[in-house]
Amino acid sequence: MTSSARAYDGLLSRVAQTRDRAAFAELFEHYAPRVKTLLMRSGSTPSAAEELAQEAMLLVWRKAHMFDPARASAAAWIFTIARNLRIDNLRRGSSTLYELDPTFGMEEPQQPDAILCGAEDAQRIRAAMRTLNPEQALAIEMAFFQEQTHAQISQTLGVPLGTIKARIRFGMMKLRAFIERDAGASA
Repeated sequence: MTSSARAYDGLLSRVAQTRDRAAFAELFEHYAPRVKTLLMRSGSTPSAAEELAQEAMLLVWRKAHMFDPARASAAAWIFTIARNLRIDNLRRGSSTLYELDPTFGMEEPQQPDAILCGAEDAQRIRAAMRTLNPEQALAIEMAFFQEQTHAQISQTLGVPLGTIKARIRFGMMKLRAFIERDAGASA
């Protein structure tokens, strides 16, 4: 773990232990823009990403006592909160969070069997992603769904590049094993 990552872990610990407003202000200044960027790369509109980022940082303040530096870095913990908020908003059907693509619907419609196969594949992937630990899931989501490089993920999360590569590699191995096992069970 880098010294800056340890510093942010320390700030979050101060917020948890003493409700240190100055420490929270530093965390907010550092992470709020990064959380907003993460949310926009996930498809949120700028205004929705701003709103979700503020909500995520509010949850960081409220739930700081739940942070465990032995389990995750401050960055991973904060980005996981933001990711979960985004997922919760999607589940609630909040349509204001995502802009519609103006070209949507202009392409040729898919055949029903292709739609069904795609839905089944997506369901398998979602189930497989739930088997990963939060750090692996976040790294894979950032790499494959948000199309960030390993170096960008490392910088965003404040985790060494080798750790990011290992999380992605071992996470992908778990995903592959789960999907192969699932495919074998359904055959």
